[in-house]
Amino acid sequence: MQIQCTWTCSELRLRPSTFLRFSKHLRKNIGCVGKRGRPNSFIAAMSSVTTTTDNEVASNQNGPTHDANPPLQIAKRLEKFKTTIFTQMSNLAIKHGAINLGQGFPNFDGPEFVKEAAIQAIKNGKNQYARGYGVPDFNSAIAERFKKDTGLVADPEKEITVTSGCTEAIAATILGLINPGDEVILFAPFYDSYEATLSMAGAKITGITLRPPDFSVPIEELKSKISKNTRAIMINTPHNPTGKMFTREELSTIASLCIENDVLVFSDEVYDKLAFEQDHISMASLPGMWERTVTMNSLGKTFSLTGWKIGWAIAPPHLTWGVRQAHAFLTFATSTPMQWAAATALRAPDSYYEELKRDYMAKKAILVEGLKAVGFKVFPSSGTYFVVVDHTPFGRANNDIEFCEYLIKEVGVVAIPTSVFYLNPEEGKNLVRFTFCKDEGTLRAAVERMKQKLLGK
Repeated sequence: MQIQCTWTCSELRLRPSTFLRFSKHLRKNIGCVGKRGRPNSFIAAMSSVTTTTDNEVASNQNGPTHDANPPLQIAKRLEKFKTTIFTQMSNLAIKHGAINLGQGFPNFDGPEFVKEAAIQAIKNGKNQYARGYGVPDFNSAIAERFKKDTGLVADPEKEITVTSGCTEAIAATILGLINPGDEVILFAPFYDSYEATLSMAGAKITGITLRPPDFSVPIEELKSKISKNTRAIMINTPHNPTGKMFTREELSTIASLCIENDVLVFSDEVYDKLAFEQDHISMASLPGMWERTVTMNSLGKTFSLTGWKIGWAIAPPHLTWGVRQAHAFLTFATSTPMQWAAATALRAPDSYYEELKRDYMAKKAILVEGLKAVGFKVFPSSGTYFVVVDHTPFGRANNDIEFCEYLIKEVGVVAIPTSVFYLNPEEGKNLVRFTFCKDEGTLRAAVERMKQKLLGK
């Protein structure tokens, strides 16, 4: 049997210790775990399967032979990231007809005025390679928006680099500015591409865990770990997966420590327009931090256009140089017509952002109130479109992965186990993440299913 596979890029990846817990479930459901808990083809989503007949085998006997099952090959620096959780979750969701409150993308479309701008750009012939670091008009629109949001003036020609989504901005920043052996501090839980890209760069990763209920920064632990040997700190505010927003006090303390120890900050701010209970503060806007901060953002979350993959990095020239050098050999340029449309999007009136926030606050209320009514312990979420809950009150599973599998099979709702966001998966075993970037009908239907199955109502 020959298997044709389509490799997929996922949001999350299981670490080895997490995989051992998960492998027994995979054997039961898709049978893709080999001996001694090692993955065979879990990282591939099978697109088609064809069977070679005996006649076809006979007709090929005189020709070259190929191993039908060659071992998977991957560089050692990425071995631990080769197993995806989203393939399993998506397969189970489809099989059981579950409502997907797991993956962080809207099930509704972006605004018409932005889509029309993209269509017009295509019709106007904006279809060849863009300038490597961005279409000039889009770079200017980013600078305008950044000044309006932070008060900072960024040179669109020298300090702004357009990338293929924020994930590429993260990759270009890390690969362009981090050397093998450099220490980088991560706050766990974290967006999974941070660790994977740091591993590609050969960095030494130091973790600091944010713990419920408020996921506040353990300042004393940070002070004990940051040093002259630290090259950079990764910050994500508003924070995925917890919904935490770093406070001014936390950011100011981090800034002081970075200045004192000559440390860079890589600040992922893709959810800056989804700040519900306090104003978003950009790290670069704090005194002394512009010179040592790379600010990364994207279009997708704010305009519900995640498939466009339009992002950017803002940094002073001495840091932009490294970012652009890496970007030039990663993607070189980003989709031209989409950049023209993105310029239109960023120049949207304030009323757009106000309506966006109101809409998401209403969605958040539906989900949070529903989860509390069902019996989850819900932790505060001040930003993003995620909510983290403690699943242990139900006593249905030993860990987050087992609970999410139970939730899909028996309840018909998808959530994401948070252990995949930690360097030590045990720290996330009691928590799961839901998203509310869905239409209100979908959210209400998911809550109703949980009430019926978990409460018996």
